[in-house]
Amino acid sequence: MRTVTSLPYEVREDDCVWIPMSDGARLSARVWRPVSADDQPVPAILEFIPYRRRDLTAQRDSVHHPYLAGHGYAAVRVDLRGSGDSDGILADEYLEQELADGEEVLAWLAEQPWCDGNTGMMGISWGGFNALQIAARRPPGLGAVATLSSSDDRYADDVHYMGGCLLSDNLSWASTMFAYNSCPPDPAVVGERWREMWLDRLEHNEPWLIEWLRHQRRDDYWRHASVCEDYRAVGCPVLAVSGWADGYSNSVFRLLAELDVPRQGLIGPWSHKYPHLGEPGPAIGFLQELVRWWDHWLKGEDNGVLDEPMLRIWMQESVRPSTAYEERPGRWIGEPSWPSPHVDAQRLTLLPHRISADGAAEPERELSVESPLSVGQFAGKWCSYNAPPDLPYDQREEDGGSLVFDSEPLRERHEILGAPVAELELAADRECAMVAVRLSDVAPDGRATRVSYGLLNLAHRHGHDRPEPLVPGERYRVRVPLNGVAQAFPAGHRIRLAISTSYWPLAWPPPEPVRLSVFAGSSTLELPVRPPRQDEPVPTPFGEPEGAPPITTTRVRPGDGRWTVSRDLVDYHSALEVVKDLGVVRFEDIGLDVHRNAYEKYEWVRDDFGSVRGSVDWTMRFARGDWDVETTTSTTLTCTPTEFHVHARLDGYEGGQRVVSRNWDTRIPRDHV
Repeated sequence: MRTVTSLPYEVREDDCVWIPMSDGARLSARVWRPVSADDQPVPAILEFIPYRRRDLTAQRDSVHHPYLAGHGYAAVRVDLRGSGDSDGILADEYLEQELADGEEVLAWLAEQPWCDGNTGMMGISWGGFNALQIAARRPPGLGAVATLSSSDDRYADDVHYMGGCLLSDNLSWASTMFAYNSCPPDPAVVGERWREMWLDRLEHNEPWLIEWLRHQRRDDYWRHASVCEDYRAVGCPVLAVSGWADGYSNSVFRLLAELDVPRQGLIGPWSHKYPHLGEPGPAIGFLQELVRWWDHWLKGEDNGVLDEPMLRIWMQESVRPSTAYEERPGRWIGEPSWPSPHVDAQRLTLLPHRISADGAAEPERELSVESPLSVGQFAGKWCSYNAPPDLPYDQREEDGGSLVFDSEPLRERHEILGAPVAELELAADRECAMVAVRLSDVAPDGRATRVSYGLLNLAHRHGHDRPEPLVPGERYRVRVPLNGVAQAFPAGHRIRLAISTSYWPLAWPPPEPVRLSVFAGSSTLELPVRPPRQDEPVPTPFGEPEGAPPITTTRVRPGDGRWTVSRDLVDYHSALEVVKDLGVVRFEDIGLDVHRNAYEKYEWVRDDFGSVRGSVDWTMRFARGDWDVETTTSTTLTCTPTEFHVHARLDGYEGGQRVVSRNWDTRIPRDHV
């Protein structure tokens, strides 16, 4: 990325800005703005997240917020209530309190003498979520939003559940926030109040996993702040961005199709990162794109931003399976609208162990599969954070425990854009069952690279809000949408569809092993085919990634990252262990040392579905001079056929002495999961 040191506007930075709320609480903020804004007010752009503006996100923020300020904006980073140096408690994601606070922050910004009254919101992940959610509340002065790596549907397409199946990322993410919510404010900012605030946070910090498991179906808890409940509520222009390795690309398609406001979509090859920091590459000059977006909607400039295609996406070329990529080969293409007039649904028939494109009829044949728990150990993360190796590996080992259907070698190149759909005629021998469907690109040498996948809890076949047990042996017809994708299959390759009855540890398995019957001849695969066109217009090329100079940090102790699959052939104990040790980093501008370390373990024995266990341990430490605070958190999830069992622990240390210790031991009934 190119570092830009000369910008159109001279920038000043104000740290430790306090924004008062109507109930007396104060939120901590950092503001970058043009020096000239004192006499010539500018629009303000808000990023509203819980990740500690002075340390944990400080280096990232220093790259893009000063850049936006240098192009004539007040760029504002605010810590949510209960995070960083802000007052209060952060009790859960996207609560009414958070969204109301966001509206108050926007109103406060609009009233500042350096703001011209126009505001925007932006953010990735949490900040992308609440930008979209607050846009649906239509606060005065909010002119546009940029939402990255977010979802319009908190139940069906977020880190918690997929197709009604419980994701292990639900445990992982809950454990991350359990750790982050235990962190202290900085005494250099809040003064002697820091200890009172910290102990209050520790006293009220609850494992969010417990609450999330109490809502295993789509109910009012998940409907709250899900924009898909009423797309018409969004009243300002929306820029929706994600990456194919991210967990949130599907929402870009839905937002383009359903919103009734000016909107644009952008999907690259990236993981859960801003596109100017995008990995896998190629990264793009996304901050330049943001400036164009804001210039048009907040300053009224006629800069041609709406002349771009509604959807710009990276059409991925075939690659060998790997758990990490530096670059994904491909090309940028554009679509004038979504759904696209250039995409046609191709319906293929699933015949015994093969995919037929000629429509030839054959007698129906019953095929069965009962997958071992090991299917899924090479699935990677539900959402890649580019913490290699978190992408799916060669699917041949997964396919060995699955029902597999292959096409003939392709005679010509095939390209797809959108969501493949498996329509399956099936029956199960249990009341509770799941199906995992994977689409792979199979090279002539047999290597299988996963292109997309989908999950469905079969009890949710009529909807996520009204699960019903299966009748063992009864036939059902179900649709299993796979994640949207843009992928090219070269001539000579095969397209593979693989079906399994478990996908652990990406998703929690059903209560008991399930034998699933799939009826070949009556089941189909629908591919969204986008034939290449000779006269296809090429979207305007993106600029080189650039940003402002990052703040100075020093690596005091290096980190460590590992992803290990193991199996003991004596006792048949298997495990996936993930180490994410970020080492110790010193933030030189504030003289603070920060240590973060996470350890995740997902384990099982044989094919004993009652043996599955997930655990996540976190350590967070902050030190400056004599001030030394550390918290450790641990969360473990196990199950029986009828219950989930959560055990959690939180310990807080000051100067090496433990000052707080709390434990949780909670059982939650399984609700058709």
